[in-house]
Amino acid sequence: MLTDVIEKELEKENISLIEFRELLIRLLNYTVLCRDESQIEQQLYDRYLRISQLVKEYLAMMDIRIFHDNRFEYIRLYPPSSQVPGMEEANESAFSRSLRARLSQSEVALILVLRLQYDKALREAQVDDEGYVTESFEAINIAMKNIIGRSLSEKPAERRQLFNRCKKLRLIEYRNEDDVLKADAWLKIHPMIVSFVNDEAIQALEESKEIDISVDENSAEENSDSQLEKINEQQEKAE
Repeated sequence: MLTDVIEKELEKENISLIEFRELLIRLLNYTVLCRDESQIEQQLYDRYLRISQLVKEYLAMMDIRIFHDNRFEYIRLYPPSSQVPGMEEANESAFSRSLRARLSQSEVALILVLRLQYDKALREAQVDDEGYVTESFEAINIAMKNIIGRSLSEKPAERRQLFNRCKKLRLIEYRNEDDVLKADAWLKIHPMIVSFVNDEAIQALEESKEIDISVDENSAEENSDSQLEKINEQQEKAE
């Protein structure tokens, strides 16, 4: 049986089947594993390194592929039919959307701005030794207005939910939940933002810079939503 084969391979690294399951469940639930996120993720990441080939082969049966960044020590799962950075284009699959959680308009807008702010800091050599970029929440809000034509929500609950979503995706780090409400508080943009947002989405944003923000606010918001929807579709096609 397959379980027997897996157990035999795990024995070579002194890893139990329960520990193997724990690693897989974490990967499938979160789709991302970042070593410096927590002690638990550090342990799971190090466990993955010991049995990476076995994990890859197991997930490959479901056409799920793994992107592993050795330099910044993180792992991200890509669903069937996805484009994985540095890998050849995937084949079409009937289950191409199985692991994808569609992003909201606000999430798309914020993640695009995070990628552009990271690129800007990279050009200006403002990246730390671990590959992170530090920005204030106020700077992100200003960039949102200048680039997307919309501001972050003024409602505390909505703003917390928005940034918490990006934090769960391991795209950003910040200390306290209430920091998102403080203009002078800071967040760190993770280098994995570059592989998370594909170049096609950035190009689509550049081509849609004609978002009209000179008309009334409601029309501007509708126009912005329409453009973000197109960019989100472009991102999904490339995944």
